[in-house]
Amino acid sequence: MKNFSTGAVRPLAGRVAMAALASAMFAAPAVAAPTTGTHCSFRPNAPDQHVVIKRDTLWDISGAFLEHPWCWPQVWGMNRDEIRNPHWIYPGQVIYFDRAHGRLTLVKPGSNDAEAGLPPVTKLSPQVRTEALGLDAVPSIPSSAIEPFLTQPLVVEPRELDAAPRIAATPETRVYLGEGDRIYVRGPLNGATSFQVFRPGKELVDPDTGKVVAHEAAYVGAAKLVREAGQGVDVHTFTVTRSVQEMGIGDRLLPTPPMPLRNYVPHAPATPIAARVMAMANESNYAVQSQVVTVNRGALDGLDVGSVLQLYHLGKTIPDPGGSKGFLGIGKSTMRMPDEQYGELFIFRVFGHVSYGLVMQVTLPVEIGDVAKSPE
Repeated sequence: MKNFSTGAVRPLAGRVAMAALASAMFAAPAVAAPTTGTHCSFRPNAPDQHVVIKRDTLWDISGAFLEHPWCWPQVWGMNRDEIRNPHWIYPGQVIYFDRAHGRLTLVKPGSNDAEAGLPPVTKLSPQVRTEALGLDAVPSIPSSAIEPFLTQPLVVEPRELDAAPRIAATPETRVYLGEGDRIYVRGPLNGATSFQVFRPGKELVDPDTGKVVAHEAAYVGAAKLVREAGQGVDVHTFTVTRSVQEMGIGDRLLPTPPMPLRNYVPHAPATPIAARVMAMANESNYAVQSQVVTVNRGALDGLDVGSVLQLYHLGKTIPDPGGSKGFLGIGKSTMRMPDEQYGELFIFRVFGHVSYGLVMQVTLPVEIGDVAKSPE
């Protein structure tokens, strides 16, 4: 959700909201252990202050102060409503470490000025205009890494695309199409005029059950309605407005979704989560930092946007060189090694039983089958 204003504005969601952020959101007492049991502590070498610059992310800023960057909502005293609709932070602001009170603040310690550290007022021209706030705000995580996944590709439940409008014919029986070409679509449009075009893609198999839980539909482009089907006509006329792959008969259309809110705030899931990595966006068997992976848990399992999970390699079963022999002295005893925690995953898009996550700091590559669970 965007905030709007007219007249003189601050590049934040209003001076009052910013003052509230400075006095309330950061006013938590020295760090308390959250309900998940994770201890949010400051780094021994945390700086006294940080000047926010354009290339910063909130994750990076918090990482300069905190041992666990993802738990900054608890350090800043944010409740669940504030996590869902957080305030903006902008380049030029200063974040201070108030060591005396064990907290972060936008107000310089010892200052009584409620507006200290705020960006200057921006004067707009006298004409009536609407200014969208938040466009220059510091993102929580690198937005470029997740941009393509905010609206595409798409995870769909089995047979979910079956009822969607489909490309039924092409001019002059052409098999594949590109930008500017006409296509003829059959199916209900329900008042929409702008659509994305998908092709049913790979199966997503749950590593725990071995069952197909969803399909990842491949995004092939976009199309715009030219003319709805008239009386006695079975198909609607569309024009292809974007093509990343050649479209063809049988591809499905879904209404273009609104651009989602990007001001995510990381937090532990409200309920314990034990997920597994199902797939990699790069079609590889491995993923590294700032790449996207798919896990087998979603909104119906308790995940929401901004949830942070810890990544583990499953502990291997290896021979025990000093153990006893097996039955009749045949074979060797084995031992199960512990799961190895090596990184964190930031959930940024959630479906029913499937979610997309951005790999954050990792010390080892992510592999299919790895465990992703609530922070401990």
